[in-house]
Amino acid sequence: MAKPAQGAKYRGSIHDSPDFDPNQDAEALYTAMKGFGSDKEAILDIITSRSNRQRQEVCQSYKSLYGKDLIDNLNELDMLDIREIFRTKYEKSLYSMIKNDTSGEYKKTLLKLCGGDDDAAGQFFPEAAQVAYQMWELSAVARVEMKGTVRPANDFNPDADAKALRKAMKGLGTDEDTIIDIITHRSNAQRQQIRQTFKSHFGRDLMADLKSEISGDLARLILGLMMPPAHYDAKQLKKAMEGAGTDEKTLIEILATRTNAEIRAINEAYKEDYHKSLEDAISSDTSGHFRRILISLATGNREEGGENLDQAREDAQEIADTPSGDKTSLETRFMTILCTRSYPHLRRVFQEFIKMTNYDVEHTIKKEMSGDVRDAFVAIVQSVKNKPLFFADKLYKSMKGAGTDEKTLTRIMVSRSEIDLLNIRREFIEKYDKSLHQAIEGDTSGDFLKALLALCGGED
Repeated sequence: MAKPAQGAKYRGSIHDSPDFDPNQDAEALYTAMKGFGSDKEAILDIITSRSNRQRQEVCQSYKSLYGKDLIDNLNELDMLDIREIFRTKYEKSLYSMIKNDTSGEYKKTLLKLCGGDDDAAGQFFPEAAQVAYQMWELSAVARVEMKGTVRPANDFNPDADAKALRKAMKGLGTDEDTIIDIITHRSNAQRQQIRQTFKSHFGRDLMADLKSEISGDLARLILGLMMPPAHYDAKQLKKAMEGAGTDEKTLIEILATRTNAEIRAINEAYKEDYHKSLEDAISSDTSGHFRRILISLATGNREEGGENLDQAREDAQEIADTPSGDKTSLETRFMTILCTRSYPHLRRVFQEFIKMTNYDVEHTIKKEMSGDVRDAFVAIVQSVKNKPLFFADKLYKSMKGAGTDEKTLTRIMVSRSEIDLLNIRREFIEKYDKSLHQAIEGDTSGDFLKALLALCGGED
């Protein structure tokens, strides 16, 4: 058996699982599969940590409790996703585990359900690579128009808006509904006009007044919307590097997804607001290859031309030729290509990489790298593949489980509202079978909920 990935433990069916309760397992599997999306990690944990005998008892309990066949329900899941998670986590195919640890008709059924062996011919998840190849071929000819949910208001009147906001904050109470209605239904450029008009009419700073009248998650959202986009991103980067710890995920999310023009504007805003260059801030707060990647992205000098087929083949060969296990060389080669080439060119590089290796470049990165370097490269690749889907996944994760990651939810809703939030909505419902509107409604409350739904722009 292959050595498990670091931090992972492959548990076959050699021994019965202690404290086994088939009803409890059946309930956990049902919970993991119901609703929008599915908790594939939980499903795999149960499947791989029970003996063959125990798995069959779980099937019987599932049938008894829910009147449904567990195998049929599993068959409705995206088995390629489950196989991918298993192969990445345990460095062994799910097919091999089933083949070695089950028997009889049950084994035949599970192998058929699995659909393929990702260890065949030493290949790493070739089916996913072929699916990705087909998707990129389609994306090469498709021109998807990016649309936000927030657009400039018709018949815009900054005087009327400034007066309405002043009235909403004057006196004993605060009219949050008016604040939400105005600020979420104006473009950022219009909000800046409102700020100037508010100052002219009342001699007051609108941002300061808003800070004193609203608080918590709503304040972070409204104040974020009131900031020019580059200054908002600069603030998020600054906050990610403040204090003892570093929020690497935020650094990656912003720097890996912004255009050259957006990155350059962020650099100017950071210098203006914090009297220090963004590069110096990154240098003092990060280290090693991760620092080099972020600094490269923060220059805003990514190529902007189309694809060059000959160069794409050379680039693909460059990263394909790196020996497995030569981590330093692999990271350097990936950085040179992923941080500098244009998006259209990188799509072609990924296609050529599949032709040469039958591997999906994203899964290769996940297999060969670790930590922040891996996360940064994966974010770049996912952004090249489908940026709205990248953000849809982050929004889903921000609302998944018991708690809500309000900071990530707010940051994405604010920063993408005028760019591609409508596209993100479409990717969200397609992948998770539930609209972004419904997800927000089920995971937030109060005025924060009202403001998020206004930004979301409607139900799909």
